[in-house]
Amino acid sequence: MKKDIDFHPVTGVKLAIAKDYVNGNEEWSVYIINLNLIELNTVMITSKGYGIIDGEQRKTSTLRHMIEQLGSQSIAKVEPIDPSVFVLNNEFWVSYYILDQIFDKKFIFTEGSMDPSHIRMIPELGLEGVLHG
Repeated sequence: MKKDIDFHPVTGVKLAIAKDYVNGNEEWSVYIINLNLIELNTVMITSKGYGIIDGEQRKTSTLRHMIEQLGSQSIAKVEPIDPSVFVLNNEFWVSYYILDQIFDKKFIFTEGSMDPSHIRMIPELGLEGVLHG
């Protein structure tokens, strides 16, 4: 059972939503950044959006991703993200192993997180976006 698993605090792992230009078109994507000096194994990421739009409760589909191995001090693109969901809370649940220990953290980009006033250069990516640590 989950309550019996000893989860350790997550350090050195960040998520970012950043924009890139591909063939002249703006594209937004979610990235996982491993700043640790050790690789992450069996990285599982679940994403969903939820919130209220025009007075109605809305939610997106739940997406699941698995990255077998994320090397030390490396980056992986998790998924593209449509800017129309930036008005929602966008939740990413990340679980991974380092050696035989499991780590688990929920990252939530709250509604308004992607406001243009919050967009900054993310040095690890060389792209503009919002970094969540």
